[in-house]
Amino acid sequence: GTTTIETITVTRPMKVIAFTCCAITVILMLGSVSAADWVQSEGWREGLFSQCVKAGAPTPLPFGGDATPGCRKAHSAGYVRGAAALAIICFITDFFGTLLVGLGLRSTDPNKKYKYYRVAIYSLAVAVLALFLAVIIYPTSVSKEMAEGDEREWGFGFGFGSSCFSLVF
Repeated sequence: GTTTIETITVTRPMKVIAFTCCAITVILMLGSVSAADWVQSEGWREGLFSQCVKAGAPTPLPFGGDATPGCRKAHSAGYVRGAAALAIICFITDFFGTLLVGLGLRSTDPNKKYKYYRVAIYSLAVAVLALFLAVIIYPTSVSKEMAEGDEREWGFGFGFGSSCFSLVF
């Protein structure tokens, strides 16, 4: 007689959940990086790349901003550029890690699966580290710079919130 050995590939539910969480995080990070409201005040908001002012916004604006209504480039403090760079690094490495988890789920070769998952873990670790640094550097620096200026009320908006929520995922 002949013996036939059949191989069955089992998709582990935790890998599917990990892929889903990573995909959600990629979407959140895309929103976070592109949002123009990491910090906001009455009639004024600023993200990593742009600063927007509404008509009739109370002056003086934070960071010595121009009171002309409309959107313009964000102020060029080093921490804004640093947080933007870290957020972009997070987005790219998160996207790459998500892609690798997806490739690992599709692969039927156990050796390839292992390699995909291993590199994905390293990539996602870099993403978490970059985002963690951005989420610490940005608010502490904004708070420090705002304390030196006027005493207007301000808060963190969607951009900062979604990046924090990405950390939770």
